[in-house]
Amino acid sequence: MSDDVVEMNVDTAVYKTLLESTKAIPWKIDWETLRFAYIGPQIESLLGWAPHSWVGIDDWIARMHPEDRDRVVNFCVAQSKAGVDHEADYRALKADGTYVWIRDVVHVVRNGAGEVEALIGFMFDISERKQNEEKLLRLQRELEELSYQDGLTGVANRRLLDSVLETEWASARRSGQPLSFIMLDIDCFKQYNDHYGHLAGDDCLRRVAQILAASILRPRDLLARFGGEEFALVLPETDLESARQVAERCRAAISDASIPHRASDVSHLVTVSMGVATANPADGGGQASLIEKADRLLYRAKQGGRDRIVAE
Repeated sequence: MSDDVVEMNVDTAVYKTLLESTKAIPWKIDWETLRFAYIGPQIESLLGWAPHSWVGIDDWIARMHPEDRDRVVNFCVAQSKAGVDHEADYRALKADGTYVWIRDVVHVVRNGAGEVEALIGFMFDISERKQNEEKLLRLQRELEELSYQDGLTGVANRRLLDSVLETEWASARRSGQPLSFIMLDIDCFKQYNDHYGHLAGDDCLRRVAQILAASILRPRDLLARFGGEEFALVLPETDLESARQVAERCRAAISDASIPHRASDVSHLVTVSMGVATANPADGGGQASLIEKADRLLYRAKQGGRDRIVAE
């Protein structure tokens, strides 16, 4: 045996040892037969399937999560036919019936005529990475939700209120439907804080927010804390009379809750004043005018003695 042949055999053995000592799982598929020419023994420790059970591409497909199968197979086949190196993430079925996230990195091998001859690649276990990605995404969603939530009461904050009002104004302008807006203020709230303390004042705000949230019935209606002791309600596709009824329902619910307020100039219980405004966005203008109108009406309610609703 020549020195070149011996050296080649040694090199092959070294490469094979190196490949099989890594956590990455090497494999090769013959393109003409779509059968595995090789798959690393590491596959068994990761997925539980013996290397000899990986006969052809059908085994690879069958051991893929059903929700990932069409997407990954169609993508990989298209890229391979085009002779393009690629990679794909998917959930691989383990012998015990559970799944593990895999990343397949694929290199397309061509023959002298430029035709696809084989696919070679590596499988990587990316379960931990996926778990971290999902955790980050979950945290991002939670942070996004928190950025639209009032920290004290848990209802929408001013940022979300402005966003929703802009969206609903545009929707009403297209549809020709009315849009109503209620501004609500807890009467004599400064006196409440002075008498009961700020912690009790915070509890009062939370209680009022819960009562108001339970009083709006439709999914698109929005309750938000406008600021301080003020709350706002956005009522899409709602005319003035219907909006007035919502306001009356909210006012009655707060009255029924019988929250004590011994320092109030109006009642011995917590009461609210409301301004109810309705606009037809199709007539023009902007959502700021609706807020300003509701605020003026709220001021009239407070000037008129509080514990009342002014609607226009």
